[in-house]
Amino acid sequence: MSATNTDNSDIKQAAEQVNSQEIEKNLKENKKVDAPEPLNEEEQTPFINDDLRTDK
Repeated sequence: MSATNTDNSDIKQAAEQVNSQEIEKNLKENKKVDAPEPLNEEEQTPFINDDLRTDK
């Protein structure tokens, strides 16, 4: 059994090294990390071929 007091996991080390000022700065910059990158015209293809659609 491992005791919580002697846990040297990566998560615990990361939690101990957190810089709250750096987190605040990153949040204020409003970075859109999860936003998809824009596609060029060639990459923008429809999911369904228009000629095959039956719902028109």
